[in-house]
Amino acid sequence: MKWFVKEDSVVREIWGNADTILFIFAGASAEFAVNKSVDWLYFTGKLPADPLARLFSTVTYSRRIVFSEYHAALQAIDQITAIHQKVEKERGAQIPDWAYRDVLFMLIDYSIRSFELLERKLTQVEKAEVFEVFYQVGSRMGIGGLPTDYDAWLIMRNQQLDENFVKSAFSIDLYKQYKKHLGLPRYVMLKEVQVRLVPQHINQLLSLGSWSVLKMVLPAYKIARSFRLHQFVKDLILPAKYKMEIAGLDAR
Repeated sequence: MKWFVKEDSVVREIWGNADTILFIFAGASAEFAVNKSVDWLYFTGKLPADPLARLFSTVTYSRRIVFSEYHAALQAIDQITAIHQKVEKERGAQIPDWAYRDVLFMLIDYSIRSFELLERKLTQVEKAEVFEVFYQVGSRMGIGGLPTDYDAWLIMRNQQLDENFVKSAFSIDLYKQYKKHLGLPRYVMLKEVQVRLVPQHINQLLSLGSWSVLKMVLPAYKIARSFRLHQFVKDLILPAKYKMEIAGLDAR
């Protein structure tokens, strides 16, 4: 059987860990809020109505692709493309390639950042492997202007961070929705993760600050994982609505 992602790939290690996926989710929630194309996410009304579900759909589609047989993964990518084409038709406008690239770049970056924060530093070869998987996704979707290797992606990612993000009324509203749907304790925890995770420019736009209690909590959480107590911790911090979904993301 041919897999979309090799069975021994570090990408499977990253996306087979619910903890890492939660951190990817946290980073994505920050970037969605300040992306200049966030109005597309507001167009259908799904994002402000249930931002957690919308963000989970992004990461669960990505995970489905990572662990699928090759042709099944292509079908999943084509389904994503069809969903976006439907939104474009309803709005009577086309989502720009740079907006597609932003989401793809976000998944590459937070896959690397989350794994390194929770597990270990990745080698350059492993980082290139992460890039290659999502490059194949973007290529199948027909996204124009994609970089062809990890080094070129790194240059474009830095340019993108400088050019494609701004704090707007959408940003403020979306964080209000995060707070509403998560509740105050979980909302505070989301922002603590974002402080440690997001690039400096995103941090500055959202005024997240430079210090996070996560710096002290994370080592203890890693110890809890070694004694299999981390599920108890996750049960405390996750909305009950999503506990089953998150449990299903953990391939370990």
